[in-house]
Amino acid sequence: MSRTYTGKEIAEHSSRESCWIIVHGKVYDVTEFLPEHPGGSKIILKYAGKDATAEYDPIHPPNAITDNLPPEKHLGSVDLTTVEKVEVVITDEEKARQQRIAQRPPLTEVLNLHDFEAIARQVMPEKAWAYYSSAADDEITIRENHAAYHRVWFRPRILRNVTHVDWSTKILGLPSKMPVYITATALGKLGHPDGELNLTRAAAKHGVIQMIPTLASCSFDELVDAAVPGQAQFLQLYVNSDREITKKFVQHAEKRGIKGLFITVDAPQLGRREKDMRMKFEAEDPAEVTDNKQQDRVDRSQGAARAISSFIDTGLDWKDIPWFQSITTMPIILKGVQCWEDALLAYDAGLAGVVLSNHGGRQLEFSRSGIETLVEVVTKLKEKRGLAFPNEKFQLFVDGGVRRASDVLKAIALGATAVGVGRPFLYAFSSYGQDGVEHALQILHDEFEMNMRLLGARTISEIVPEMVDASSIHQHIVSVPTDNLYFSNYESMQSARLREIKPKM
Repeated sequence: MSRTYTGKEIAEHSSRESCWIIVHGKVYDVTEFLPEHPGGSKIILKYAGKDATAEYDPIHPPNAITDNLPPEKHLGSVDLTTVEKVEVVITDEEKARQQRIAQRPPLTEVLNLHDFEAIARQVMPEKAWAYYSSAADDEITIRENHAAYHRVWFRPRILRNVTHVDWSTKILGLPSKMPVYITATALGKLGHPDGELNLTRAAAKHGVIQMIPTLASCSFDELVDAAVPGQAQFLQLYVNSDREITKKFVQHAEKRGIKGLFITVDAPQLGRREKDMRMKFEAEDPAEVTDNKQQDRVDRSQGAARAISSFIDTGLDWKDIPWFQSITTMPIILKGVQCWEDALLAYDAGLAGVVLSNHGGRQLEFSRSGIETLVEVVTKLKEKRGLAFPNEKFQLFVDGGVRRASDVLKAIALGATAVGVGRPFLYAFSSYGQDGVEHALQILHDEFEMNMRLLGARTISEIVPEMVDASSIHQHIVSVPTDNLYFSNYESMQSARLREIKPKM
């Protein structure tokens, strides 16, 4: 039976042999978990016998500790008034970062989504930047996601009355003030203490839809509670190998008013995100890694990312689709479709749509961009099933690489219903909080207005295939103009290098 402890009692368990920690006022025995912790035992032992909430929150979803520790290790609660505060040592690096934060330009000087990335790179903690910005292997795919839009060119119409232009639309039948939704990204509190709440609040003010991530830093109910009446939200789902957990989560989401279920299908295993991995290695104590054999029991190279995703079902199969359809009436969309054959299977299975996506370039290297796959899917589904796009009954979405409203309009012209934007909004709130996200959405608003007029389109329905030339979309080796803003933000990958090992005292 659980009980309430004092800080003094918990402080007695501050060693490798008996290690208790406090998270959100609850006491946990993590002694047996020390060798298995993907982030290494060192960080846990730093907070042994203490309150670890401040360290825990940015890099774990709220339920991570309760899901990973057996019930008997949940010891009870603590009287927080008796707990000694953990002394925070501010390093010279952190002092320099705080100075850079103070030097941020006012939002009026942030002119485009690239600017948020440039500021975020300078003001975010290095580990957070590495996690958000990293991608698979040689990071060719993440760069191709953006570059692919450069192979699509406009064919604008002239002499049309564009005094009034309207870029509002409907996504799965729900109104949206622009053909953009905020797509799911994990661990928002790495960039800002309010995490994904920044997105929820900004989405409400600007009339766009937020997709809630399974691996958010904020709890699901916290994000739903923060929505205003009438605000639409979607849910991105990583399928748990324990289907009862998945069923309970999905049905709870439907009861809470979630309007669409986006099942991620491109991540049965994590891709190798080497910038993030190298940052994990840099954080380790070389002596501890080489001397303590317990450290070799688990691969820590993917740190928190591996820890929070270990539940994902690698056995997910097309045969499971009817089961999902039996547990919810929400529209079901597959997120991470990368070829026309799978889009056709999704259509034939009676699903509401697909997201053509390679997971932001973070999974399989040399996966084609969503915009390229879109062209293929539209062509083949018209040929095989006589479908015309955009299509209300089977909607196509694209994400990855979008930095301008002009990118979005290219996707719309090619048959997409809407486009998901992820990293730019992370960088916006990591740099400026909720105000940053609101400004980012306003930038897109202004870009839509300008581009619609210059294209000669008064409504989204007038953005038609004839307005673009995508004849080079499948040509991967082709000369395109260099996007200097994008590549000035791109941080080149580094090779392994020698390290200084401090002598033992």
